[in-house]
Amino acid sequence: MLRRSFLAWAGAAAVAGAGLAGFRRWQEVTPRVLAPGRDEGHFLRDHGALPPPSKVLETDVLILGSGIGAQTAAWKLRKEGHGDFLMLDGPERYGNAAGGRFGELGFPTGAHYLPLPSQDCFHVREILADLGVIQRDVSAARPYYDERFLLHAPEERVLYKGVWQEGVLPHEGVPDTELSEHRRFMAQVEALREARGRDGRRVFTFPTAACSSDPEWLRLDALSFAQWLDREGYRSPSLRWYLDYCCRDDYGAASGKVSAWAGLHYFCGRGAEAANAEQGAWLTWPEGLQALASGLERQAQPRWIAGTAVSVRAAVGRAGVEASCFVLEGGKPRTFTVRARKAICAMPLHVAARVVQQMPDGFDAARHQPQHAPWLVANFLMKRFPSELAQAPLSWDNVVYGGKGLGYVVSTHQDIRVTPPERTVFTAYTALSDREPAEARRWMQSASGEELLALASSDLREAYGARFAAHVERVDITLRAHAMAIPQPGFRSNAGLQALREYDGPILFAHSDLSGFSVFEEASWWGYRAAGLAMR
Repeated sequence: MLRRSFLAWAGAAAVAGAGLAGFRRWQEVTPRVLAPGRDEGHFLRDHGALPPPSKVLETDVLILGSGIGAQTAAWKLRKEGHGDFLMLDGPERYGNAAGGRFGELGFPTGAHYLPLPSQDCFHVREILADLGVIQRDVSAARPYYDERFLLHAPEERVLYKGVWQEGVLPHEGVPDTELSEHRRFMAQVEALREARGRDGRRVFTFPTAACSSDPEWLRLDALSFAQWLDREGYRSPSLRWYLDYCCRDDYGAASGKVSAWAGLHYFCGRGAEAANAEQGAWLTWPEGLQALASGLERQAQPRWIAGTAVSVRAAVGRAGVEASCFVLEGGKPRTFTVRARKAICAMPLHVAARVVQQMPDGFDAARHQPQHAPWLVANFLMKRFPSELAQAPLSWDNVVYGGKGLGYVVSTHQDIRVTPPERTVFTAYTALSDREPAEARRWMQSASGEELLALASSDLREAYGARFAAHVERVDITLRAHAMAIPQPGFRSNAGLQALREYDGPILFAHSDLSGFSVFEEASWWGYRAAGLAMR
C-alpha cells in the first residue's frame, strides 16, 4: 500500500542523509500512549469485588457518561428549567468528543468536525444557536454562521501518484473512463438526496430516526455498500478507493462490511447550506468537537461527580434507580451509591449491556449489540512546519491515496493571522479496518509504543519521508478500542436497537450506538430525546 514519497525525486545523497537523521530522530521520540477507561476496566477484571459504598447521593435525574449524548441531555434539562440532575463523568470527560492541549495549541483526540445541519436536524441547529455558532436565522434554509468556525480553504488534498492535488477523490492523472464513473456516481447521489419513501419521509436525513421506513428503500440495508457498487457497475479503482476511504473515515470499516444504506447515507444525508458558506460546508475547531461538548457543559452547569458505574438497576422496595459507582484514587477504589428517579444511560452499548442489570425486553447483547471499530488518534506536536511539495498547499485535511491511515488534519488551520504560527499539531487518524475488530483490539493491547507510532505515522512518513521526524517534538497516541459502532448490513432492522430506541422507563438510553453509527447528529438526538422523557 505504500507508494513513493516526495523523497523519490530528491538526490541520492540528500535522501541518505535525511533518512539517517530521520531514523535517529525517531529513536528519540517516545510516544505517550493514552487508553481511556483501561485502568478502570483492568481493575474490575483483576480485583473483583469492591468495598462497601462510602456515601449515598440523591438526585432527580442521573446522567451516566459525559460524551455528546450526555452533554446534550444535561443542556436540554437545564434549558427546560430542570436543574436537579447529576452527571457521572465516566473514564474520560467528553468521550469521543475529547481533545487535548500542548500548551497553547489545542487538538482533537476524537471527532474533529461537524457538517452543517439541515432543517431536519433542528436539534443540532438549536445547540449551535445557543453556543453562538449560528448567529441568526436558525430556522431558515440558510442560517448565518460565525465565520471563525466555518472551515477555511484550502480544505482537502490527496497525495496521488506522488503528487498532491485538491480534493480527496483523485482527478488529475485519472483516465477519462474513471472520471466518467466519478460523474455518474455524484449524479446518482444528487438524485438520491431528494428521494422520499411512500411514507413521505426523506430516505436519507439526520437524525436517522426521521428517515423513511419504506421497505422498498430498506432493501438497501440487506446489501453491503461494496455489493451495491458492484451491482451498479462502478469499477473505477480511484472511485472505489475513495468510497472505501469514506466508509473507513465515518464508520471504521471498509465498504464490504458497511451497509449499502449507510454508505449512501454518508453522501445523501447531508449537504445543508449557509448564508455565508457553500453547500456542504463543515464546522471545525482546533480541539475538534470538544469545543461543542465543553460549550454544552457551560450552558448546562451540571453537578459533576467523578467515577464509573459498576451496576445500574431499578431500586429495591421503592420507585427509581440505584447506581453503584467507584473511582480510583491512587490505584485504590472508593465506592458510592447514587439514587435517582430516572437515569439517562449515555454509555456505549457494550458497556451498558454489562452495567445495566436488566436491559429492556427485546434487547439481547449477544445478537443485537453492534460491532465497534478500534481507532488510533495520534497528535504530533510540530516544532515547525515541514517543507511541502510545489503543488496543492497544506490543507486542513491531508490524505494519502492507498495509505494505511485516514490522513491528518492541522490544528492551526483556522488561524487567520497574516504570519502563520511557528508550531502546530498534526492529528493523524487510523482505523484498524484491515482486521477483525477483536483481533485489532488484541493488537492494540499488546503493541509497543514504537509499533503504535510506526502505524500512526505511516501517512505522514509517506507524505514527507524520513525528514518528517526531525520536525516532531512530541507524540501523544490515544487508543480508542471501541471508537464507533459499525453499521453493518441489517443494522436498520436491528430489533434490539429498536427496542432501546422506543423504551420509556426508569433507565433511558442516549448514545449514538442506538442509531448504529457514531456521529454528533445522532448522539445529540438521543440525548435530546432522553432529556424530554426524563422530565415527564
